Amino acid sequence: MFQLRKKVFVKEVITTDQFGQPCAPVCRVAALAVIQNPLAGKFSEDLSELFEIGGMLGADLASEAVSQLDRAPISYGKAAIVGANGDLEQGGALIHPKLGAPMRASAGGGEAVIPSNAKLGAPGCAIDLPLGHKDNPWSFDHFDTMTLSIPDAPKPDEIVMCLAYADGGRPIPRCGSGPIKN
Repeated sequence: MFQLRKKVFVKEVITTDQFGQPCAPVCRVAALAVIQNPLAGKFSEDLSELFEIGGMLGADLASEAVSQLDRAPISYGKAAIVGANGDLEQGGALIHPKLGAPMRASAGGGEAVIPSNAKLGAPGCAIDLPLGHKDNPWSFDHFDTMTLSIPDAPKPDEIVMCLAYADGGRPIPRCGSGPIKN
């Protein structure tokens, strides 16, 4: 079992680029969960407890996040912020081994690797959660970022787990859709 302190959902709908140029609406939803880090304050070779928490909590968060999108998800990403009494590898353990399966299930599949980020941070620390196309890892139009934070988390003995989905790419993308051949 794990101790969940809170869940936070962020939904944004983008209707213009930075210059005010109208674009097709893009909806992005992030789900964040603040949990007690069961391994805080100690080194452990066995991180499997965090693997399991990531899978269980991820299934709940992923389905809630996708239900808030305006259309079917096309891109996704995940991240973790580990409090000061934890270790970066504990954040990786929470988001890597078992979180992908429920995220892909909620997205209706997903051939591409799920972009991710993890860091150590104090309460209020922001993290840039990377987004990428769920099926095409070379879709430059879907390389994006959500910057997320929770003012009172993570406390030193907590981890903030984050996942996000988007139903479109960047507003008015103009970089192309794949590798450029020289």
